[in-house]
Amino acid sequence: MENFENQNIEDQISINLDKKEDQFQSRIDMIELRASLEKVKAEIAKVIVGQETMIEHLLAALLSNGHVLIEGVPGVAKTITAKLLAKTIDVDFSRIQFTPDLMPSDILGTSIFNVKNSEFEFKKGPVFSNFILIDEINRSPAKTQAALFEVMEEQQITMDGTRYIMEEPFLVVATQNPIEHEGTYRLPEAQLDRFLFKINVGYPNLEQEIIIIKNQHENKQEDKTEAVGKVITARQLKSYQQLVKQIIVEAQLMEYIAKIIINTRENQFLYLGASPRASLALLTASKAFAALRGRDFVTPEDIKEASYAVLRHRVIVSPEREMEGLTADEIIRQILEGIEIPR
Repeated sequence: MENFENQNIEDQISINLDKKEDQFQSRIDMIELRASLEKVKAEIAKVIVGQETMIEHLLAALLSNGHVLIEGVPGVAKTITAKLLAKTIDVDFSRIQFTPDLMPSDILGTSIFNVKNSEFEFKKGPVFSNFILIDEINRSPAKTQAALFEVMEEQQITMDGTRYIMEEPFLVVATQNPIEHEGTYRLPEAQLDRFLFKINVGYPNLEQEIIIIKNQHENKQEDKTEAVGKVITARQLKSYQQLVKQIIVEAQLMEYIAKIIINTRENQFLYLGASPRASLALLTASKAFAALRGRDFVTPEDIKEASYAVLRHRVIVSPEREMEGLTADEIIRQILEGIEIPR
């Protein structure tokens, strides 16, 4: 009788353990997504040394179907990293070099008169692609920059009364140099707000610098892009983007996001706080970071990790604090430290 009771107790313990394991099992299958992203990282790592933060944020933007602004001094692999990322995905790619004389029609396209049928025909510009790299976006004046407003926000353009829809996936990655100001035009806040992320790219450390020099000396990479192959199809990418939308966000974490945004509006060091678009961007980006970690649920750490890239270009430091050397990142850090983390 005692053996029978002991057996029942053991069976019940086993059942309870199985239930607990089921509770911690992923409710959304993230295995393929994570494996594909690891392949992308491996391909980019064939050429790029370091810059893990930039690559992670680019992948998060890719999963979020959001645009990225990369800021850094010349020579820190901004452009080449974006090109390599595009090369790992089986989609159309176009690169636009912004210059002071670039016109909106050079980006969007223009109507050309066809002599054969005596009609105007619309010739599509380079923006009609899946992955667009805009190099030195602040080199062109406001008129040309404004040409991107509609296409970045609504994934469409309107020309001569006709609406043209962009084919998905659609991602814009732009670069700019924060140091050089001659011949540049500062992006207006409305344009900056179209970007999901602003990524600040720094210098490599000593060990990474040595590896870069050795690779160049040994001529391992004569043509850098040839070493990188395609690992994700357009259909896979779209399915991953849909998967990320399903990632679970608890109510208290949504409240946490709202508190962060509200604090930017009430912060005495900020002249301009974040808009509701920032709230939605932070929610979307947090899901993407959770997916990068192989989780089907968002944690406070995902939100904190996404906050800097989502908010740094959406807030404006007050002039007197900016003169004191206070940066947007430092204020965001203070805001995050001052809000209780939900448990």
